[in-house]
Amino acid sequence: MAGSQARRVIVAGLIGTSLEWYDFFLYGSAAALVFNKLFFPTFEPLTGTLLAFLTYAVGFIARPLGGIVAGHFGDRVGRKNVLVATLLVMGISTFLIGLVPGYATIGVAAPLLLVALRFLQGLGLGGEWGGAVLMSIEHGDPRRRGFNASWPQVGVPAGNLLAAAVLGVMSAALPEDAFLSWGWRVPFLLSGVLVVVGLWIRLTIVESPLFAEVEQAGRKARTPLAEVIRTHPRELAAAFLARIGVDVAFYTFATYSLSYVGTTLGMDRSVALNAVLIGSAVQLFLMPLFGALSDRVGRRPVYLAGAAATAVWVFAFFPLLDTRSFPVIALASVVALACHAAMYGPQAAFIAELFSTRLRYSGASMGYQVAGIFGGALAPIIALQLLDAFGTTLAVSLYVVAALALTVAGLALAPETRDIDLAGARRTSA
Repeated sequence: MAGSQARRVIVAGLIGTSLEWYDFFLYGSAAALVFNKLFFPTFEPLTGTLLAFLTYAVGFIARPLGGIVAGHFGDRVGRKNVLVATLLVMGISTFLIGLVPGYATIGVAAPLLLVALRFLQGLGLGGEWGGAVLMSIEHGDPRRRGFNASWPQVGVPAGNLLAAAVLGVMSAALPEDAFLSWGWRVPFLLSGVLVVVGLWIRLTIVESPLFAEVEQAGRKARTPLAEVIRTHPRELAAAFLARIGVDVAFYTFATYSLSYVGTTLGMDRSVALNAVLIGSAVQLFLMPLFGALSDRVGRRPVYLAGAAATAVWVFAFFPLLDTRSFPVIALASVVALACHAAMYGPQAAFIAELFSTRLRYSGASMGYQVAGIFGGALAPIIALQLLDAFGTTLAVSLYVVAALALTVAGLALAPETRDIDLAGARRTSA
């Protein structure tokens, strides 16, 4: 494929994933700052925040189902059309969240609607990641797969940055009453406009050439998920474990920290939002650099270095937040998210390269999304409970380190994938 076409695919993947993660993170930030007050007002603050995070976790529970459905059709009918569908599901559900009345208006129906729409968000995102990554690595130069696949990963900090920025502007520009009444809804409604832009870009790209070869040769899997489980169990386990620590670390640094600074430390809600915003901006540049580095030295060395750095920094992270100094809190977030970028940059290529072309959408999506339940969904909830039970953030730091140990185990279970021939090799479980 021509270089200009490959660049178009990468840009389309970056913009599409950025919009989907904007929608997903918008909910997480609102759960930490707003939803406990609007949808669970009859509970005391800690319980209300915990319930808000539980609705947040529903999105992660839905992600594997979205990955199964999208993976099946992505391996059966192609990557492109599935990506268009996932963007629509995510965008429409996010827009509707902005219209849900609060508990004071419709009672218990309010949190129930919130949960249903959050579930749809999870379905959309669960199908999105695998397709965006596969399009990037199956179109581009084989020698630059780590770099190319890192761009859909950049959609995570870009979406987080956009969500935090929009919420931050609304929060700073409006008094508390106005923000809680209607200001928080504006970023959700904005998703409707952003989805139109994303669809226009995504509809201009062409199908993956590697999938086209499989289709023309009549080698498409009839039941991709069943075949993945039967022929790639080791690869699934490696992808799952390698992902756990990355997720736990990120959602501790980027989501739980919002609640910790705002509720536990009693500081203004903009402090943690702005710190995460700065850290996300730094990640925009670091993820492609770490992806490119993995093309030179291998996926596993870069990934392992990030895990080790994160395990060290997490013990400094909370004491720095406790200083209640914004520059120090910002530094804590920047270094934490830089360590995370070293893992997340090469992660997409590493996971996708574990699976053969005819099963790659299903295999990569399952390994990635199932881990999200045990990582991202539970991390803020477990962190809240650990702090409440032990009264110290050391318990939270040890939890992150334990999750990172699983990541190291996953990397040990897998081979180095940098030099695998995606078109010619049919990988099976060792």
